[in-house]
Amino acid sequence: MHAPKLKPLVTRFAPSPTGRLHLGHAYSALLAHRLARDAAGRFLLRIEDIDPQRCRPEFEAGIYEDLHWLGLEWELPVRRQSAHVNDYRAALDRLAAAGFVYPCFCSRKEIEAEVARSVAAPHGPEGSPYPGLCRRLSEAERQTRIAAGKPYALRLDIGRALAATGPLTWHDFGKGEVRAEPELLGDVVLGRRDAPASYHLAVTLDDHIQGVTLVTRGEDLFHATHIHRLLQALLGLDLPGYRHHRLLTNGKGERLSKRDGAMTLAALREAGRTAGEIRALAGFPD
Repeated sequence: MHAPKLKPLVTRFAPSPTGRLHLGHAYSALLAHRLARDAAGRFLLRIEDIDPQRCRPEFEAGIYEDLHWLGLEWELPVRRQSAHVNDYRAALDRLAAAGFVYPCFCSRKEIEAEVARSVAAPHGPEGSPYPGLCRRLSEAERQTRIAAGKPYALRLDIGRALAATGPLTWHDFGKGEVRAEPELLGDVVLGRRDAPASYHLAVTLDDHIQGVTLVTRGEDLFHATHIHRLLQALLGLDLPGYRHHRLLTNGKGERLSKRDGAMTLAALREAGRTAGEIRALAGFPD
């Protein structure tokens, strides 16, 4: 008998073009690139531009500029989420046909008010999960609201989905075998009012389509993997390994972020720092 053929290691770096890259992004990209290089695998780049309100062409151009400056190379073509809307819609249609999603007509303000009124509301790792207001609507009421043109999002019915899949696990390089607990995040949104898919659905589907075998991303996204594992089971997608890496922090111990004005790679470059110095700062001196 022939031994089974092992899949090559495939990693990816998947930034959103909502601002310029900073040192934390450099660390994530360099780690994924190094892991693929050391295993004679493949390193991919994906542009997660599914949010039309915040993504800008100049920031996407800046991503390429910064990564080239760092000395990174990736396989072509680059997958841009905005060019694959039909993939996400097809996945949503499959989930809807199987009864795993439902329309939610609530505004964020209404959801927050309902959570505040519920003394027994469970608190997951990302705050209070959605309390299930619209999950309790009858099908007739849902269709009446849709026919009236009321805007809505599509939420994943966690309870129904878990009843279909049963217990699930994934492997994390650091924590080992992890039991999936998507109920901690509640009925997350999979299709948004202002975009064809949420982060959860888009990245899970993208990783499968691109053949990613090792997802490397910050530890702040560890709990999102609970949801992603459930989506993989519901849609029959490949199961990659996961490596949730540490986050780089500033002098106050706060994680670097675009929102908090972390110094960008472009600014460091303009200040005279070399690519070699930045790689060393990120922990990849060669």
